[in-house]
Amino acid sequence: MHIKDLHHMSAAPAISQAKGPVAAIIVEDDVEVEATISHHAELGFSPIVLIAPAELMLEARVEETVIRVDFPTLQLDATVSIINALHRALPEKTWLYYCYNAEFLYFPFCETRTIGEALTFHAEERRFSMLTYVIDLYAPDLRTADNAVSLDDALMDRSGYYALARYGEDGPKDRQLDFHGGLRWRFEEHIDETRRRIDRISLVRTKPGLEFRADHTWSDEELNTYACPWHHNLTAAVASFRTAKALCVNPASRFDINTFRWHNSVPFEWKSQQLLDLGLMEPGQWF
Repeated sequence: MHIKDLHHMSAAPAISQAKGPVAAIIVEDDVEVEATISHHAELGFSPIVLIAPAELMLEARVEETVIRVDFPTLQLDATVSIINALHRALPEKTWLYYCYNAEFLYFPFCETRTIGEALTFHAEERRFSMLTYVIDLYAPDLRTADNAVSLDDALMDRSGYYALARYGEDGPKDRQLDFHGGLRWRFEEHIDETRRRIDRISLVRTKPGLEFRADHTWSDEELNTYACPWHHNLTAAVASFRTAKALCVNPASRFDINTFRWHNSVPFEWKSQQLLDLGLMEPGQWF
């Protein structure tokens, strides 16, 4: 299915009557688009909504597996416009996930359990959003992978992650933290201060009046919490080449960075257990 703009999504039965969980993949360039679609389809997302510039070319067999929506994804505040429009078009109480191309969701035990199973358990605990940490991936050799993307030998940081209190008008917010680490921390001189956090509320259950905000949070503050008041809850991770790509493309940084490798770089194993062992996601009470 091909939808010509955001405004026509609500008229498409595949979206307005979707059962979900729904994945929205925002395509900013042509890097690993097919791999991103395939990964999230294997997790159990259905439908997958691909929001991409009209000029992006996809093979017919790939395009047949998604709902494609044309939109200039590099314009200012594109993500806010996209996610709010899709949120309004979906039925109430539908789980919605979003990411960008060359990003890959991992949740506890995802090799043997579907995203639907995880979210069913999460909702039974009266949790209607899920915190995700964006874990930077990068190629070991920027001479052979000049866009910093290499699925075969991707590296990640095994340490250097930390959290700070998140403040509102009345002081620290309850059960909300600002998380930092990865390339946005190590190369912070090239990253605007408003873009250095690595936390997103990537998964949320739709409800009337809810608004997505530019800082990757939602207008209902309870949805921005990492856990309920009485115990830990499931969290997930988004393994992402997005920051590495940007640092390699941006003229202000590309000539200052020869490698992303450092003494805490380790091979990314493409397994949830590695992220669990490093404390980069939380199984909560789900075993």
